[in-house]
Amino acid sequence: MTEQLLPARPAHPLPDGVSITPDGQRPDEAPSLAARNNGGVVPGSAPAPAGRREALLVLGFGGPEGHDQVMPFLENVTRGRGIPRERLESVAEHYHHFDGVSPINDQNKALVAALRGAGVDLPVYWGNRNWAPYVEDVWREMADDGIEHAYVLATSAYASFSGCRQYHEDVARARVALESDPSAPAGPTAEKLPHYYDADGFVQANADALAAALAELPEELRDGARLVATAHSIPDAMAAVAGPGGHTYERELETAARLVVDRVAPGRSFDLVWQSRSGPPSVPWLEPDVNDHLQALSAEGVQAVVVFPVGFISDHLEVIWDLDNEAKETAEELGLAFARAGTAGTHPAFVRSLVDLLAERRAGGEPRLGTNCPASCCFVQRPAGRPGARPS
Repeated sequence: MTEQLLPARPAHPLPDGVSITPDGQRPDEAPSLAARNNGGVVPGSAPAPAGRREALLVLGFGGPEGHDQVMPFLENVTRGRGIPRERLESVAEHYHHFDGVSPINDQNKALVAALRGAGVDLPVYWGNRNWAPYVEDVWREMADDGIEHAYVLATSAYASFSGCRQYHEDVARARVALESDPSAPAGPTAEKLPHYYDADGFVQANADALAAALAELPEELRDGARLVATAHSIPDAMAAVAGPGGHTYERELETAARLVVDRVAPGRSFDLVWQSRSGPPSVPWLEPDVNDHLQALSAEGVQAVVVFPVGFISDHLEVIWDLDNEAKETAEELGLAFARAGTAGTHPAFVRSLVDLLAERRAGGEPRLGTNCPASCCFVQRPAGRPGARPS
């Protein structure tokens, strides 16, 4: 792909003034987004109807493919949030450090290829929220191909607005955009696959990576090294409404990290900390930041750390920049031995778990959180005046 062939906006966007929320209904009122995307029916436990034309959609965040795409991409990500231009330019430098190319696109293409090679017997599509191929355009492609129902695999394993609900919104936006065009064919219904933070293959992939990272440390430091799990920080207010009862994001991460550590060193302690904060200082976000935590560990006399980014599924730019550059530099300044574990990526066990997750839904497994999300689940009220037609 070249920069000239990647548009800054979808070819089939949601029309101005059109909303993903039916008239007279608040976004957090029934029917839920999960039900609306499934044709008005709450996802159930019945097997997929025989003969229905189905597909799997890998739905990601998106990323630029060259220097000229970095600022348009960041503008898409932050549209309606009032982020100062200088902040975007600062973040843009992270991408320019890597020739303006985000690794996330190639990683998602590799995941699609791995799923196809692991026995998925459905067409597998790939779409993004913030950059080409846009989900709106891929939805049109699926409609043109006669797909009647899509299973959506989000590239996030956890609950939260940005980690789950926003993917439901992406699907709703794509479906409404298609429905708004009288010349377009009927599009598929959809259901998002459930959270997979505790899937055996996800745990195994992260455990293998943690064990390999531990082995990178000098032998005499391994037993005393502090294990530090990281995940993307989110605003406290977002964490408070994550999941049906709130704070599900933190609970799922604690569970995942515990499962991973117990595969490597049963019962060994670990810390869960946060990275990649992007909001203004006046807004409270989950803490401590990984760099602050490394400083605290050093003050305690810790000599070595192993960071394992269990909150991410691939080594995309935030993992590479925030851990391999900033956190590693902090550790070096403090004199801490430092190793960073890889992410699940296309680890065969992880890919098999995703194939199993799809098979479970097609066979009529009980819909779990992520698939059957209540209407108010992870709902975050947008500021007044923020564009409602295209959530970012």
